[in-house]
Amino acid sequence: MYLSTQDQLEDFCRQIEGEKVIAVDTEFLREKTYYPKLCLVQVGAAELTAAIDPLLIEDLTPLAKIFEDASVTKVLHACGQDLEVILDGMGCVCAPVFDTQLAAAFLGMRQQVSYGSLVEAYCGVRLPKAESLTDWSRRPLDPEQLAYAEDDVRYLPGIYDRMVSDLARQDRLSWVRPEMDALCDPSRIKRDPSEAFLRLRRSGSLTRRQLAVAREVCAWREGVAAERDVPRKWVASDEVVVEVCKRTPGSLDRLRRIRGTEQISERDGKRLLAAVARGVACPAEECPKVTKHLRPSSETEGVIDLMYAVLRLVSEKSGVATQLIATRDDLLDFLQDRKSSPLSHDWRWELAGRTLDRLLSGEVGLTVKGGRIELL
Repeated sequence: MYLSTQDQLEDFCRQIEGEKVIAVDTEFLREKTYYPKLCLVQVGAAELTAAIDPLLIEDLTPLAKIFEDASVTKVLHACGQDLEVILDGMGCVCAPVFDTQLAAAFLGMRQQVSYGSLVEAYCGVRLPKAESLTDWSRRPLDPEQLAYAEDDVRYLPGIYDRMVSDLARQDRLSWVRPEMDALCDPSRIKRDPSEAFLRLRRSGSLTRRQLAVAREVCAWREGVAAERDVPRKWVASDEVVVEVCKRTPGSLDRLRRIRGTEQISERDGKRLLAAVARGVACPAEECPKVTKHLRPSSETEGVIDLMYAVLRLVSEKSGVATQLIATRDDLLDFLQDRKSSPLSHDWRWELAGRTLDRLLSGEVGLTVKGGRIELL
């Protein structure tokens, strides 16, 4: 169904009232804006699928209530961007969720399996890709576009049922639930301008003082981008921001000497200089900590290689994707401080941490049999 009026939306919401599981997907554009532009919302239940047009329906409150209903599980695939778009476009936090991409990583599939591969594996259906670059903001939408959009939720309820059964049979539901809950934590979805610097590329060379400047400058950039609703890189690129943090200009003349600042207006330039000054004046104890790993010694690298071999062995036997269990940085953290490492808690300890701990204590080792690595 294609829903383009308020009455149609309200009728659809009444029809799916009482459903305990619904599938959700979105189509949006954000290439030329700061806020993603919500263009279509697809919802699927066991017997009903709809494409809802938020460009033509002004009040999405009936749907938002369902998305916020704690008794209804919302099934999505690779849900990170969808949850952000729903928050921006509908003003609600969609929860609880079940991410089929994440669940697949617990069930022997690669960590970032595509939706098309998942549908083919579970349903034997090969989905077309013809509309993957569609401009979803253009109207009217033709039948092929709507069929493509609804396919994104058509198969999810059935896949969800099979995944939950598989996870329960392998006694892994208790592993998956906390990971799913973390996905819809509002602190992960909502933008905090003061934390934008954490996503700044090429910031690894900055000192703590320069990171304090970066925190202020990135917050300034977020504010300007949001105010104009343009991509942050149109305000200032990451490269320009890093250079500003290193040079800490105190005047417009000094700022203009940095290539790439010519498009910044005088008004915004003054606000940028004020941000730089706040970062420079930040008390030393409040400067961000530099959270980067020192290059391990060759001996430590050898130990991590051995730990990673055990991790891959655990992944192969359990079917849980290696990167979902731990990265090489996680292994280094475990080696240096086991108590604070995620590998020392919950399902990661049960699955891999205990074995890694025994390896580091000399209680187990590795050998090769028939060309394969095995635990001693």
